[in-house]
Formats: sequence, C-alpha cells, structure tokens
Amino acid sequence: MQHAGLGRSYPLASRVSALPDLSQYLPILIFLGIAFALSSLFVFLPMGVSRLTGTHQPSADKLSEYECGFPAFEEPRSQFDVRFYLVAILFIVFDLEAAFLFPWAVTFLKLGWSAWITMMVFIAELVFGLVYAWKMGALDWE
Repeated sequence: MQHAGLGRSYPLASRVSALPDLSQYLPILIFLGIAFALSSLFVFLPMGVSRLTGTHQPSADKLSEYECGFPAFEEPRSQFDVRFYLVAILFIVFDLEAAFLFPWAVTFLKLGWSAWITMMVFIAELVFGLVYAWKMGALDWE
C-alpha cells in the first residue's frame, strides 16, 4: 500500500501497531470470565444435580405461585397509591440532605461563616419543603 505521495509501502504490521495496547484489560476480562463461569455454575449445577439424583419431581403444588400462603385476591398489576410515591420521594430528599450534612459537619470549622450560612439556607429550604408537604397532606397515611 502506498502512502500519499511518498512512494513507500507500509506493511500491515506497522498499521496494526498503531492500535491501542489492550493488554491492560486482560485481567478485567479474566475476572469477568471467572465471574460469569461461577455464576453459571451456581445456577445450573443444582438444576443438573437434582435431575441426576431424581429429586426433580415437579407437581402442580410446586409449580403454583406462592404469595403468603393464600391465593392472590386482587390483580397483581394494581396501581400503588400516589402517597406511597410521595413518601418515597420525600425520604430520598431528606436522605440526600444527610449526605450533604456529613461532609459539611466534618469540615465546617475550616470553611468559615459563608459555608455555615449557606448550609443554614439549605436546611431552611428543606424545612420549608417539609412543612409544605405536611400541610398539603403528603405525609398523611390512611
């Protein structure tokens, strides 16, 4: 193959060496292979052993659905109440507040007054949000 205007040909090996060195990813590939092999072994080995030893004896009772020992009395695709989602979202919001408070609490002496004021504004916004959610009935559960 001729390079543009130089009249020289470059062998395929010189072009391949321009590819990135992927040997660094070999340990990761080996780890993923071992993980896949072990997970497959943990799934399929017990099924194979049960078939070989004769303990695989399915019946109508074994294949029926299980839900707390009694048959299901309502449609499994029923919708959740919106209040469940509101409580879940509020929990996530206040959980994230704690995630912001811990690093601030560790370093607030070094950060100064501006960091203290900023955190108090942040907490005040969250308190106002909690009061609003409480007044709107998002936390009422019937």
